[in-house]
Amino acid sequence: MRVVIADQSHSKYAEIICQTIDEAALVRGTGIAKRKPEYIITKLENGNAVIALDGDQFAGFCYIEAWSHGKFVANSGLIVHPNYRGIGLAKQIKKVVYEHSRTKFPNAKIFSITTGLAVMKLNSELGYKPVTFSELTEDQSFWNGCQTCKNYDVLQRTQQKMCLCTGMLYDPNKKTQNIKVKDKVFQRLKRIKETIFLKKDKK
Repeated sequence: MRVVIADQSHSKYAEIICQTIDEAALVRGTGIAKRKPEYIITKLENGNAVIALDGDQFAGFCYIEAWSHGKFVANSGLIVHPNYRGIGLAKQIKKVVYEHSRTKFPNAKIFSITTGLAVMKLNSELGYKPVTFSELTEDQSFWNGCQTCKNYDVLQRTQQKMCLCTGMLYDPNKKTQNIKVKDKVFQRLKRIKETIFLKKDKK
């Protein structure tokens, strides 16, 4: 298994990457923003993505997005093909894309919004801290990217102040202790959000 910085030679995997993201969204029943192959190809060609390969077989993927003129960087679209789940591959991909982000954008704040408890745990281990959406990028083009998510109506109802996703941020300028947040905290936070926002949809 190889987890490498992607380049133009990996463009042939764009279709299966998008397909894997779409299928994961259906299985989870939670928000994952959809992306078109053309968009994924730009990330591959610009060296703003990490891909995992088992020989020539696609195994996993994650890409980098820069916002607010490089002041913020998001690691997005973390996905592992069903054939390679449960072996710790997501953690490997997350670590490589995080390190690549810090190398390519050394002064940027790295952030993530996710509903996935596993991703929240990985972020916490890397030094991310839960934050309010107001501490993330104000670049509207980022939030427009949430329009393909099934929970976009929640984001609209709250004037982009919160959603079912949890915002997490790594700030390279803050020299704080790397205190990991317990899994139970993330689980409780997720349950509270679902109770507040989803009960309106059930009425």
